[in-house]
Amino acid sequence: MTVFLATTFIKELLDNGSEVSLFMRPRRFGKTLNLSMIKYYFEKTFDQDGKEENNSYLFDGLNIMASGEAYTSHLGQYPVISLSLKSAKQPDFPRAYAMLKRQIANEFRRHLYIAEKLEESDRDRFYSIMRETGEDSLYLDALAFLSRVLKDLYGKKTIILLDEYDVPLENAYFKGFYDKMTDFIRSLFESALKTNPNLEFAVITGCLRITKESIFTGLNNPKMVSILYASYSEYFGFTQTEVEKMLRDYDITGREEVVKAWYDGYLFGKTEVYNPWSILMYIDSLRQDRDANPKPYWANTSSNSIIRELIEHADNSVKQEMEILIEGGTIEKTVHEEITYEDIYKNVDNLWNFLFFTGYLKKVEERLEDVNTYVTLAIPNMEIKYIYQNTILDWFGVQIKQKDLSGIYKALLQKDTQLLEKELSKNLMETISFYDYREDYYHGFLGGLLKMMEGYTIKSNRESGLGRSDLLLLSAPYDGIAIIVEIKVADTYAQLNKKAESALDQIEQKQYDAELKLEGYHEFIKYGISFYKTLCKVLCI
Repeated sequence: MTVFLATTFIKELLDNGSEVSLFMRPRRFGKTLNLSMIKYYFEKTFDQDGKEENNSYLFDGLNIMASGEAYTSHLGQYPVISLSLKSAKQPDFPRAYAMLKRQIANEFRRHLYIAEKLEESDRDRFYSIMRETGEDSLYLDALAFLSRVLKDLYGKKTIILLDEYDVPLENAYFKGFYDKMTDFIRSLFESALKTNPNLEFAVITGCLRITKESIFTGLNNPKMVSILYASYSEYFGFTQTEVEKMLRDYDITGREEVVKAWYDGYLFGKTEVYNPWSILMYIDSLRQDRDANPKPYWANTSSNSIIRELIEHADNSVKQEMEILIEGGTIEKTVHEEITYEDIYKNVDNLWNFLFFTGYLKKVEERLEDVNTYVTLAIPNMEIKYIYQNTILDWFGVQIKQKDLSGIYKALLQKDTQLLEKELSKNLMETISFYDYREDYYHGFLGGLLKMMEGYTIKSNRESGLGRSDLLLLSAPYDGIAIIVEIKVADTYAQLNKKAESALDQIEQKQYDAELKLEGYHEFIKYGISFYKTLCKVLCI
């Protein structure tokens, strides 16, 4: 497939002149691909015989080659260290540390051609790191050491590329070894990026800017580029022009609006972009089947640990705002780029910040009030709406399953309508409705609560008598108990009682107990339940 490489990113990087640049973008938005492009552009490489290779053909016809000598003169001129930290997503520190050591060792192995050119002490140290046989302390400044020996041999300073820097930190936080991982990452980064005389420049990527861990403390004016910045905004994700060209290249017509509805909508700085991973996956699907429907490709690739933790700690105000978002509305929140795991649960705004910076929300508008930045937020597209309606709402459902619902079941069997009203309303306030409180929403909500009632089987919309009752709870046949529930939705609070009465009348008029009597059921509890938003009225006979 065609993959767009915005090579003017290289030009802007050179013009910027920052010694260290940190780019923060959601997962699968081209961070790794851009680092790979930088590596192939700047790195001086050699074949197995030690002969210098020429990678300029990779950039033939691309914009960077027309930028002039000031930029093309950098092509293939530097030693490059390239390291991904995502393999450190492991269940405990020893395994996470081992994987980071292995990644560092692999990068040394990639530069094995220089080993025999080193002085004996450096050569021994090089092999110890590469073979993972040396002391752990060797890895604390391994990148600084490699940059020094590369600079000595090349005669040029080293470019360092670090991908997914926040993955080991996020993973370590949730797995319980955060301090150990932070100490290692800090040592690795400080030695390589702080006052390193052998560093030409460094580019780091991640989703979030993590603060209070001092990982970047003391760096000389590092440039932090989040999705709020206008600079570099078009280099992560596909623009409208690029998507249109891709569709033309593959002769795909009639899918423009579907593609836009499902995968567009992100606003990085002032540039609207599509999710690049999902676009590539969907167009590849359309190449094979022109009738293929869009799917939530991104939903299966992103890390959700932080968001799940925050949602499971969310209060009712968060749930109400989730409803607004799912229904297509917007909310306004203060945003701050500096996020610390230590304060993750201290302020509900952290949830919205994580959702925003990790791609689950988009910026609609932005304003400054005093010293605070306020951003109007919305769900970007259909793909992300799917995630909200499924993944995130499922997490709320898990919370309900973990609750003690014995009070509801006891009230149901004892015909305690007041307690049942109170318990149902309380649980309604802790769920999210994206059906605008239609009857099928309440049907699903009530069915979900009652399906775990021990000793009873729940049946939905079962045909009985002259129609179908909404819900039936049936005991074992030898107990002969049947609970019949009919649900109504009121338009106003004042209508609740009338609607509940109507539900009870329907049970009687349509004889929902007739067929059950033939099956041996002899004790019937009949409920008419009406709902208005998160309130309800329960009547029983």
